[in-house]
Amino acid sequence: MSTALHTLSATELVAAYRAGTLSPVDVTQAVLAHVARCEPVLHATYAPDADGAMAMARASEARWQAGRPIEVNGACIDGVPVTIKENIATRGVPVPLGTAATELVPAAQDAPPAARLREAGAVFLAKTTMPEFGMLSSGLSSFHPLARNPWNTAMNPGGSSAGAGAAAAAGYGPLHIGTDIGGSVRLPAAWCGLVGLKPSLGRVPIAPPYMGRCAGPMTRTVADAALMMAVLAQPDARDHMSLPPARIDWLDLDTLELRGLRLGLWLDAGCGMPADPQVVAAAQAAARLFEAAGAIVEPLRPWMSDDMLRGMDRFWRIRSARDLQAMPPARRDRVLPVVRAWAEGGQGFSGEQAFEAYSQALAIRATTVAATQPYDYVLSPVSPNTAFPAEWAYPTNDVARAMDHIGFTVPFSMSEQPAISVGCGHDSHGVPIGLQIAGRRFDDLGVLRMARAFERMRPAQRPWPMAPQA
Repeated sequence: MSTALHTLSATELVAAYRAGTLSPVDVTQAVLAHVARCEPVLHATYAPDADGAMAMARASEARWQAGRPIEVNGACIDGVPVTIKENIATRGVPVPLGTAATELVPAAQDAPPAARLREAGAVFLAKTTMPEFGMLSSGLSSFHPLARNPWNTAMNPGGSSAGAGAAAAAGYGPLHIGTDIGGSVRLPAAWCGLVGLKPSLGRVPIAPPYMGRCAGPMTRTVADAALMMAVLAQPDARDHMSLPPARIDWLDLDTLELRGLRLGLWLDAGCGMPADPQVVAAAQAAARLFEAAGAIVEPLRPWMSDDMLRGMDRFWRIRSARDLQAMPPARRDRVLPVVRAWAEGGQGFSGEQAFEAYSQALAIRATTVAATQPYDYVLSPVSPNTAFPAEWAYPTNDVARAMDHIGFTVPFSMSEQPAISVGCGHDSHGVPIGLQIAGRRFDDLGVLRMARAFERMRPAQRPWPMAPQA
């Protein structure tokens, strides 16, 4: 059984710990061995710490043996292996942000999501890699080796939570956490076949907070994502944008009545790349399952526009251009040329033009809330595209169209609404396709329940790629 320990979900591991049939030490050893086998191909991790992981596993084992495992809000992840995205600080580990341009200074303390996981007794295996400054939907980095998709290693895992997506799909333990400001949890979750939740803004405290910036779980099951949310959604004063504490029964996933729910089916983003027919077909097939279960599915007209998407892109370019200009030239020269070219597109704009670009974010927010308010939930593709080569920076591979693939994801980032990716098919390259389910703001549990309902209705899934195929 030990050879398959890396395949087990967090809920299965906790049940086994409780029954005394498995130990966190045995599980951690098995997962570390599996990571060592896969990493020469996938390059998903940064700052692995086998000794630290084993020390955490032994401490957890002692708690389980004493009958005192740590529980948070009725949830337990004590002794469960986790990975943490590189830009979520963990004490003592530098935060390079995926770029050789960063000065490597050890973090003084855990960021809020890492602090909650540590307090809950999770076993930290490693950080996971990200692309240059998190500004690419890929694993391309001047600091890390190129991350690859375990379903097809010639293809991209997505980004910016690239390593987290590859690690979760390949079985580097069951629990992984990424960050999302325009799709960076949901996009790699989609292309790696995972459950990836972008919560309502502020539901999971994060530092530093920023407009649209969220941390969220990336797992292989909805139940594991809910388990993580029970731990992560705790107050932290360092996030001045966080939501007040709320009583949410995160583990109550199977009580949603689908009959009579009004669902919008959104198949045309209205901006950026047109949706690939394979992606459209997969989303339509998912919608038919909800319809068969009694939900009312209605087509939803596009509300985004190219002006909105270009404005969002321009605002981010202006911000990044300013950040790069503040660097000493020697450090700036280490930034990937594609990211420098993208950021330099934000130079030379007036204050009025920068304000106009920022205003498009507010327009996205307003139009998204208005368009989705009549529906209980909205179904859509996560991304319009199918798999693309691992070496590409973007699905378009065109810096002038760097954000053309986020038309379905960025609206819910700006509107602060919860949205989740869950696998709904595979493309012609064998790479997964993701269904996005979005809800009204604060209805994070409802979105998880919808994803759980779909997880139960969808056809049998292909086996996980537990070892990469070179």
